[in-house]
Amino acid sequence: MTTPTIDRRTLIVDSAIDLIAAQGLRALTHRALDTALELPAGSTSYYFRTKRALIEAIVDRIATRSRDDFEGRPPAMDRRDPDQLAEGIAGWLDRLLAQRRNHLIARHALIIELLGDGDLHAQLVGCLFSHRHATTLFETLGAAHPATAAADFIAVIEGLIFDRFAGARTELAPGTAKSVAQLATVLAVQLRAASR
Repeated sequence: MTTPTIDRRTLIVDSAIDLIAAQGLRALTHRALDTALELPAGSTSYYFRTKRALIEAIVDRIATRSRDDFEGRPPAMDRRDPDQLAEGIAGWLDRLLAQRRNHLIARHALIIELLGDGDLHAQLVGCLFSHRHATTLFETLGAAHPATAAADFIAVIEGLIFDRFAGARTELAPGTAKSVAQLATVLAVQLRAASR
């Protein structure tokens, strides 16, 4: 039985994300993916002719999954109470850390790698938490400068996520009440400050 082309492409891209997360961006080669997936030599390059094409597919996969996750389970964005908002957003971030850790790691590695690529870099930067949604959130909270508060809030979220998979709090396992509480405590401070 043969694997349909779309499934093979998805399998390759998902394996590429896992490879970046485990071994870094330098490990990403067509040959390494063929080996990891036990595919005949040249299979990955058949679907993705160049490394650039492969990276574009990875960026698209991460951004699409992020958008789908956000739209599928919005983190209680309609609430006006900063503590409830923080709890909802923290629960959502905790699920991302538990279920899509490799996507988050690969995303950060690619953000640095693609600093000079306006389109791909912007796609990655904007895919964790939408600036538009964050601005709406801070308008609802009555922030004096909603766009600035949104940008600051996203920066805090980025730092929290990085801290949890590569920083001082890597030992704090996602999927626990302690994990959600740690995230919610920091987010609540930010949300309360902007809602005054």
